[in-house]
Amino acid sequence: MTESTIWWLLAGGLIALELLTGTFYLLMLSLGVAGAAIAAHLGASVTVQLVVAAVLGGGCVVAWRSFKKHQPPALPAGANRDVNLDIGETLHIDAWNEDGTSSARYRGATWSVSLRPGAASGPGPYRIVEVIGSRLVVEKL
Repeated sequence: MTESTIWWLLAGGLIALELLTGTFYLLMLSLGVAGAAIAAHLGASVTVQLVVAAVLGGGCVVAWRSFKKHQPPALPAGANRDVNLDIGETLHIDAWNEDGTSSARYRGATWSVSLRPGAASGPGPYRIVEVIGSRLVVEKL
């Protein structure tokens, strides 16, 4: 078996392992191994192939880590519009209870509603900012 074939099999194995574990870092390492396979196709020595795999794979991991570090942290699922499409929708509240809760009709059902901490209460339109179980957390528009 040629050196390049071994490198391509290693790259495929890393990709398969990445699919099983769900880590993106193994995919970055497989790019380095693919680079070593290309170096083997070009006739590089084993030492050069290993250096290409280490530098390219390690560089991809460092670059991905740096990219992820500069991304804003994800919101919890209950407050993330990408997960819960109710976030950002509006509803009308007629009256509030003394404990800061209310009930409102939303999407054809009656929901328990509470105010976001520090939000003002009063009748009128409200925006949903979080869903906790069957309770909507709202803030005044």
